Amino acid sequence: MIRIATENPGWGTGGCRASWSALRHRIAASTVWQILHDAGIDPAPRRAGPTWEQFLTAPARGIIAVDFVRVDTVLLRRVCALIVIEHGTRRVHLAGITAHPGGAWTTQAARILLMDLGQRTSAVKFVIRDRAGQFTGSFDAVFTAVGTRIVASPPHAPRANAICERAVGTLRRELLDRLPVTGEQHLRRVLTEYLTHDNTGPAASLPRPAHPGSSRNLPTRARQPRAPDPPETGPRRTHPRVPRGCLTAHMALRIAFPSPTGSAA
Repeated sequence: MIRIATENPGWGTGGCRASWSALRHRIAASTVWQILHDAGIDPAPRRAGPTWEQFLTAPARGIIAVDFVRVDTVLLRRVCALIVIEHGTRRVHLAGITAHPGGAWTTQAARILLMDLGQRTSAVKFVIRDRAGQFTGSFDAVFTAVGTRIVASPPHAPRANAICERAVGTLRRELLDRLPVTGEQHLRRVLTEYLTHDNTGPAASLPRPAHPGSSRNLPTRARQPRAPDPPETGPRRTHPRVPRGCLTAHMALRIAFPSPTGSAA
């Protein structure tokens, strides 16, 4: 009885008694109240509800988001990559790469994605996408056939799909803006290597926010201790960051680094 009341904070004496009766055990409501009272469990309206972290992470496990990453190659061709991110774990999947994304290609990529997810497909309840023309009715039908609901973001509202948009921005800042891409095969190779490192490498063990702008971490991520910085030795000298006269005296920004001659300047 105590376990039933603990796992279901919204159930009162009547709900706990009904659940116990479903197990073919007859018990009086006064007896249920006495058991909960002796265990220090308050009535349902007085119990503490789920924490803010639990409220945010509970539905996140059943949400995935999709979006296109458009890359211009060194041969002046545009290649599109379809990425999928799981809200619960922040794992990013590469659904496919093509130079001619269309409705038929996107639908086939959705089928391959469901095959890759395997048994986890039943846990996916929502798919967030934008209103691009590549996401046709046949694309939506692939997910609705397995009981998944499609959520289309409003026009010109990237914040409605903020987690996937942030993943696209991270890919651009950390990879695509630093590496010239020659074609589809090159893009597939570098994206696969990057996502494999991001999903299973050392960075995957670091805590990640439950939602954009939140400092609360997912309980499945373990925080790794940070290695201490090496001690600073030797004399140091300063060097102006900007030419003299650009900033006032109290706003001058200077960078300190060891002197190559061994004497402080």
